[in-house]
Amino acid sequence: MDDHNKRVIETALLCAQEPLTIAELSRLFVEDISNADIDEALVEMQRAWDDKGMELAHIATGWRFQSRLSMREYLDRLTPEKPPKYSRAVMETLAIIAYRQPVTRGEIEEIRGVAVSSNVMKQLEDRGWVEVIGHKETIGRPGLYATTKQFLDDLSLTNLQSLPMLEDAAPMAAAEQLGQAVMEFDANATVETVVIQHDQVIEETEETEEVSEAIEEVTPESENKSDEAK
Repeated sequence: MDDHNKRVIETALLCAQEPLTIAELSRLFVEDISNADIDEALVEMQRAWDDKGMELAHIATGWRFQSRLSMREYLDRLTPEKPPKYSRAVMETLAIIAYRQPVTRGEIEEIRGVAVSSNVMKQLEDRGWVEVIGHKETIGRPGLYATTKQFLDDLSLTNLQSLPMLEDAAPMAAAEQLGQAVMEFDANATVETVVIQHDQVIEETEETEEVSEAIEEVTPESENKSDEAK
């Protein structure tokens, strides 16, 4: 692809309000340009921006330009509003859903050892990070929670297989690594922790990409308390 067409793609991505797919980028041109050519141009563009404060990222819903994480502390000074902070309960619940999806609320409570506050689930749903994708065929047909494309986009991930790999037996590893991307959580909160271990098996289903891991419960002194009680 010639430099002019690359410049067209670059301009479109810089001006776009939302990520653009290769199919959408192909509509920029009257002439027939293959998806392979556009994909190759995007990869070359990524390399060209390697030493800049912006990066071209391939995420779940397409391609977009975004500021690098190393620039965050500077850009935050332009915005007086602080990003919302999430408690460990929220982050642990999100981590369990991300690494065990699809999962019911009851299964989340079994892993964490405490009741899951309705407020915790509401925060995750309102943020657009989790949703009910179906119901488990058991008594009461409880809802099955999974993460959304918005969740992947906010963490600049292409798919669930791109989630951070976790160290063996590292308490809160998932919550902390997810938090390093776009979220902040209250490190002073004293609530339960979960241990998510490496030995995971990735399976794909028609409904969603499932990531299965062996999860070991860590029982705290306050295991009989619910999130709402705290």
